[in-house]
Amino acid sequence: MNTWSQLEAEKAFTRAARSRRRAALAARLRRGRRLCGLAVFDEGGRSGANASRGVQDIALERIKGTTEPNRAEQFDHQFRPAGLTRCRWLSLWLASHRGATLPPISVVPVSDGYAIRDGHHRVSVAKALGLLTIQAVVAA
Repeated sequence: MNTWSQLEAEKAFTRAARSRRRAALAARLRRGRRLCGLAVFDEGGRSGANASRGVQDIALERIKGTTEPNRAEQFDHQFRPAGLTRCRWLSLWLASHRGATLPPISVVPVSDGYAIRDGHHRVSVAKALGLLTIQAVVAA
């Protein structure tokens, strides 16, 4: 692994995590309450939950939350990472930086966007890289 790439990955993670902490502090100061993590959407009542519309490019801004409650605290509503995600986040940033093709994320449609089933770290890295879209398998 290139040492320069590793340093760039560390800087990118530090920027994203610091931004998350600043946003949380600002929210506490403005509203006197803690900034929440990702919104959690229930997928339980969906019919055809295993059917797929195939792989599509979707706008990152349309991803509104997660179907995985255990991931909700690992990222804020802008998909900025918490410290405990560092190792996985760095490995995905480095893979992306090397030009590796990452698998599409998995999402389900919700009211005005999508909720992630799988791919939280990939979305966080894509946003940190300034991408506007990401490939996703969209459930029908």
